[in-house]
Amino acid sequence: MGILGLSKLIGECAPLAIKDNEIKNYFGRKVAIDASMSLYQFLIAVRSEGQMLTSTDGEPTSHLMGTFYRTIRLVENGIKPLYVFDGKPPQMKSGELEKRAEKREEALKELEKATEAGDAAMVDKFNRRLVKVTKQHAQECKELLTLMGIPYVDAPCEAEAQCAALQKAGKVYATATEDMDALTFGTTVLLRHLTFSEARKMPIQEFHLDKVLEGLNLNHSEFIDLCILLGCDYCGSIRGIGPKRAIELIREHKSIENILKKIDTNKYQPPENWNFAEARKLFLEPEVADPSTFELKWNPPDEDGLVKYLCGDKNFTEDRVRSGAKKLVKARNGSTQGRLDGFFSVLSTSTSKATAAKRKADDKKSTAKRGRGSFRGKPK
Repeated sequence: MGILGLSKLIGECAPLAIKDNEIKNYFGRKVAIDASMSLYQFLIAVRSEGQMLTSTDGEPTSHLMGTFYRTIRLVENGIKPLYVFDGKPPQMKSGELEKRAEKREEALKELEKATEAGDAAMVDKFNRRLVKVTKQHAQECKELLTLMGIPYVDAPCEAEAQCAALQKAGKVYATATEDMDALTFGTTVLLRHLTFSEARKMPIQEFHLDKVLEGLNLNHSEFIDLCILLGCDYCGSIRGIGPKRAIELIREHKSIENILKKIDTNKYQPPENWNFAEARKLFLEPEVADPSTFELKWNPPDEDGLVKYLCGDKNFTEDRVRSGAKKLVKARNGSTQGRLDGFFSVLSTSTSKATAAKRKADDKKSTAKRGRGSFRGKPK
């Protein structure tokens, strides 16, 4: 789910934090991709297009098709993708997972009704609501990525949190996901729509956390409390408080604790035994693996291995698989040139100011010396 209404709120209150970009502009960038979100997109997209791809035993293969061809597209554009897979969900997410399970049960009942009525549109609608990324989907994609020479990471808990940790540690340039809570976890650069197909014709949205905070006039701690008020996966939110009211309250009172002291809790009812403080801690101190322990390598693809894995039972065409493998090799050989900004160290604002001040002082000393020398050299 991510954070309810956050992207819209940022668009309204901090529009300068969002930049539309083209995929070619990420040439030479390493990007951590939320794997489960990508797999979900692939499964949904293929269902929507009415092309349910399956293996010989009837199991869906659209997650493999999406991963194979979209990854090739990224690599052809000079991007080095790193896929990050979810680990165990945090205990606080159990309530959200139960709600999702209930919604799937409801969708299944509605699907049966739509099937009996012969309503194709409603059948498609409820079929999409039943899509779920399974451990088998994830494992199959890990095997595929290994054969493609693309690295992946198993997060101990939430993939978005691990992506954010990798990004903050400088291992990657950005986090790619549709879930806005990557910003809540502290990623400083978020890319949305990166793994969408060309058919969607949507630009990549690049969010910068520093500009988000500046535009919302909040610090990161206040931003986390705002996200909890908007609605997150870990706890409920105050009934009757929408996005605009939420940001007004956070700006005025700075924290949820202070808000609860000031509002009429009879009118605006917080959830019973509201564990917002635990949710806040999860965003501030998520369970992640130390980024320094990962050795990320992008290797040449195993063309024969890909053919063996994807063709046959999984019904991929050998010619297309071999063509895809050759594209990976060609793109890999052609992307050895790094980005220009990779050759230069970026000075912080404070460092730049100090350097400029020192240079100015040195110039004054040089001028003074030249002045004294000229005076002493004059004849009496």
